[in-house]
Amino acid sequence: MAEPLEFGLDTFGDVTVDAEGKRLSGAEVIRNVVEEAVLADRVGVDAFGIGEHHRDDFAVTAPETVLAAIASRTERIKLGTAVTVLSSDDPIRVYERFATLDAVSNGRAEITLGRGSFVESFPLFGFALADYETLFTEKLDLFAAVQTEKPFSWEGTFRPPLENADVFPKTESGAINTWIGVGGTPESVIRAARYRFGLMLAIIGGDPARFAPYAELYRRALAELGAPELPIGAHSPGFIADTDDEARELLFPYFKAQRDRIGRERGWPPATRPQFDAEVADGAVFAGSPETVAAKIARTAQTLGLSRFDLKYSNGALPHEHLMHTIELYGTEVVPRVRELLA
Repeated sequence: MAEPLEFGLDTFGDVTVDAEGKRLSGAEVIRNVVEEAVLADRVGVDAFGIGEHHRDDFAVTAPETVLAAIASRTERIKLGTAVTVLSSDDPIRVYERFATLDAVSNGRAEITLGRGSFVESFPLFGFALADYETLFTEKLDLFAAVQTEKPFSWEGTFRPPLENADVFPKTESGAINTWIGVGGTPESVIRAARYRFGLMLAIIGGDPARFAPYAELYRRALAELGAPELPIGAHSPGFIADTDDEARELLFPYFKAQRDRIGRERGWPPATRPQFDAEVADGAVFAGSPETVAAKIARTAQTLGLSRFDLKYSNGALPHEHLMHTIELYGTEVVPRVRELLA
């Protein structure tokens, strides 16, 4: 890691329940996400990311709007996405929205671009799933042209060609910091290097160390392209409580309910407690006491050579109060411990 490790928090705006188990409205969840980001800023977390989904178990469909609200109440935290589903959006409009967010936040906007593991946005916005890969490839190419913030000409398959097009507003820094979210294919890693975007590894199952070859491939691809060293980040689910036992017992029922719901859609078997415990012990779930989570983050950061670690702190319907406690522990106890371990 050439630079000190940055620490982020990610949420998909999971629809949560209150202390009595009553499901909250989407509006309540969105207001809670804003409060969670304000707390993250206050306790010293470096970045806050919000995912984009278009389904009833996640409340946020327009991350940049929520991020703009957060910008008005925070001072230093970076504001980004986890992820923006570029395949079913317009690259020019995406850049315009985030350039606007960059302006109102005084230069704190980031974007993580991805294809999305959920596909409901495709029929919703009139795109064919058969074009899943081609849409992302072509729209990423257009986004890269826009990101230069200079007039450009461009031609593709899914829209009329552009001749000497210019996009506004311009950012004060000259570009928006952009990552590519990668689930673990070599082609995606090389694509991120080719466009000179940061690599964000979505590590949601299995030993994080298995992503080491992808991190090495990215570095090698950058070197072969004559590109400068660029950041590598990791995004993983997790939850922090005062003790390991408390974290596991609080998280498991919500984690299982969410995984089982998604699993029914995708043909997965139900999640089991032994599988969950294995993911917590040696896999992609960073759950436990501050000491336990800090040690696992430090180990992962060293193994992969990370510049950023993002904890996806929202996992299913876990109540807002528990999420706030996780955020506080992450900023005040986990982050300092990881920095000490890596010093």
